[in-house]
Amino acid sequence: MALGLLIASAKSSYDNAEAEMRTAAARILLLDRVMAHYGPETDHARQLLRELIEKRLSRGWTAETTDEASGKQLGEYQDIETVQGDLRSLSPQDAVQRSLQARALEVSGMLAETHWLLVESGREGLPWAFLTVLVCWLGLLFATFGLQAPPNPTVLSILFVCALSVAGAVFLISDMANPYIGLVRVSDAPLQSAIERLGKP
Repeated sequence: MALGLLIASAKSSYDNAEAEMRTAAARILLLDRVMAHYGPETDHARQLLRELIEKRLSRGWTAETTDEASGKQLGEYQDIETVQGDLRSLSPQDAVQRSLQARALEVSGMLAETHWLLVESGREGLPWAFLTVLVCWLGLLFATFGLQAPPNPTVLSILFVCALSVAGAVFLISDMANPYIGLVRVSDAPLQSAIERLGKP
């Protein structure tokens, strides 16, 4: 039951990350279209937005903010702020452009918020202490069963299958709890689709 609860919790985290990915892709497209409707003054900001997504796709959609080799902060978090800076520096000529500027700033703010939520959620990690105690308890339980059972192929096969099932459950928990890395990861297809549409007039 405890493993089932942990799997359900990890699946919930995975589903939330998948929804966040689709939402982020939709907001990126929306921001690009709003800037396109504003006019050619936003061309630089639109190019920065495209470069931001290309960088994310080139190294994976992870929660890391620093480069492991150099220890320096990755550029994506400055890029979204640069886009917002370009949007704030615009000088709207009429009410339509003022409305578009406000909308673009609103959507870019939501994108920046998504970035930092990803960073904070990536720091939560797994309940390793609880997982370690659970695995030790299950190991002791299987060892007790093994001591009491007669040593024949049927018993050994059942114990092996049970151990394999527990190992698979622990793998699923650890992998789905980190939805942007590992074998069971959130697909970046929404971002791939979004980048194909960015920059179009």
